[in-house]
Amino acid sequence: MMLPIIETDRLILRAPRPQDASAIARYLNDFEVAGNLARVPFPYTLADAEAWLRTRHTDMAVEDANFTIELKGRGYVGHVGFHPGPDGPIIGYWLGKPFWGQGIMTEAAATALDWFFEASKAPVVYSGVFHFNHASLAIQHKLGFTQTGRSWLLCLARDAEVEHIDTQLTLGVWKARRT
Repeated sequence: MMLPIIETDRLILRAPRPQDASAIARYLNDFEVAGNLARVPFPYTLADAEAWLRTRHTDMAVEDANFTIELKGRGYVGHVGFHPGPDGPIIGYWLGKPFWGQGIMTEAAATALDWFFEASKAPVVYSGVFHFNHASLAIQHKLGFTQTGRSWLLCLARDAEVEHIDTQLTLGVWKARRT
């Protein structure tokens, strides 16, 4: 499936491109960002970004869709995407630290979820946050995610198993909140 380009008033969501590598490396090579993510090592290098980008294709399945987040007039600021999980699709996201606290991720994730629920047959999307990531948990609550439990998840940047708050968002809750 060809990933669309989606625009909001402030944002452009599009497929990642090889020329995004330097911005990805710059923002993920910040422990305050990488330390909140499960699958991102620290330090994070240009080679890491280039290797990850080589795994992205323009015809990825809906459950593997990844959007670059561009702030209009500012360029690349972060990422929101989906990947298959053991129970169903998982949404993950991150934002470069200079862009925190501006509502960008809530807007980007809501836009991506609108697209995902329309494009997929999934009745639920899973996610979660490390127990100390209050800002990300607040975003999920705004979007309608509910806590389903706690688990332990490997954080590559911390090289440790970290307590994780597990969340989910059902299609029914999403539709009810969007009307």
